[in-house]
Amino acid sequence: MAKARAPRRTLDSYTIKSINKTIRAGDCVLMRPSDSSKPSYVAKVEKIESDGRGSVKVHVRWYYRPEESIGGRRQFHGSKEVFLSDHYDVQSADTIEGKCTVHTFKSYTKLDAVGNDDFFCRFEYNSSTGAFNPDRVAVYCKCEMPYNPDDLMVQCEGCTDWFHPACIDMTPEEAKRLEHFFCQNCSSEDQKKLLNSHNASRHSDAKVDTKRRRR
Repeated sequence: MAKARAPRRTLDSYTIKSINKTIRAGDCVLMRPSDSSKPSYVAKVEKIESDGRGSVKVHVRWYYRPEESIGGRRQFHGSKEVFLSDHYDVQSADTIEGKCTVHTFKSYTKLDAVGNDDFFCRFEYNSSTGAFNPDRVAVYCKCEMPYNPDDLMVQCEGCTDWFHPACIDMTPEEAKRLEHFFCQNCSSEDQKKLLNSHNASRHSDAKVDTKRRRR
């Protein structure tokens, strides 16, 4: 006589004893890769199930790293950037190595410090076609590249656009020492007005930012 299949039940939470962390649906987790030389996979837990025999499975939605996408990693991709994919899977809860946080792009840029378990996502990714949503984002600087929160940038006080030091023939050290900055397209009249209005004070007003603190 065939054995009856144990009924599956959905769990509200599950504690991973090896790391002493409790996971719930909606949490983001790091999962052990099949190749130990690769970084941990990043996933969002959709559901947790038990088969009644002690085996616990997690239904996950994978985040892809830029190098795992069809187009590969590009210059504007941040080191902690991931894409929310349409790739769903079921994995053993035992493959979870830890919990992590996937921030929105805006909240990530406001962090005072970025930890090992902090990531950010600004795109959804179709794993079959390689398409991104949104398919367009704002670009900055003369190079017209989307913003990489790891990069140092300096803001023009005329047009308020942001520029990479290398794109304006400047070293990062020189950019950090700037008191004021006007890009090539902004008139010298703007500079004269600024200097006249600040001739009594010499404090630094130039906006120089990584748009993210150093990790």
